Amino acid sequence: MDATAQQRPSKSQRKREMTALQALGESLLELPPALLARLELPERLREALAEMRRIGSHEGRRRQAQYIGRLMRDVDPAPLQAAIELARGDSRRAVALMHRCEQLRERLLADDAALAAVVAQLPGADVQRLRTMIRAARREQRDGRPPKHARQLYRWLHEHLSLHEEGA
Repeated sequence: MDATAQQRPSKSQRKREMTALQALGESLLELPPALLARLELPERLREALAEMRRIGSHEGRRRQAQYIGRLMRDVDPAPLQAAIELARGDSRRAVALMHRCEQLRERLLADDAALAAVVAQLPGADVQRLRTMIRAARREQRDGRPPKHARQLYRWLHEHLSLHEEGA
């Protein structure tokens, strides 16, 4: 064997790397659209991911996943992996953010004064929408209904706080 053949990865290794890129590309579909929009992705990959969401057929999804894997070869996987870990809650920062959002939601539902603190933390936030979500969540708590609006409030807080942390 010559020296160049020994330096190249084996065919099996290359195939494992391509399969890992394909899986990474597929896991991008699990990201919230707002987070996916902030990632620096080539336009063709962004379009391929959008197409994958529309495909219902198993075989069509499999072929589209292979295409996404092929497009992923031209992308640096490290920032994408970090974004996926953050969205899944695999990192300590994501867990801390989750707890912070839960605590803020509980404070907002318990006390009107907490709203001023949240608005101070999130300049540019839609205060009227936040107030509406808080009132609806309090109403459903009082009536003993399922926490649909409380979940919506949590998602709003999570999205805005994660945007705020990335900007800081």
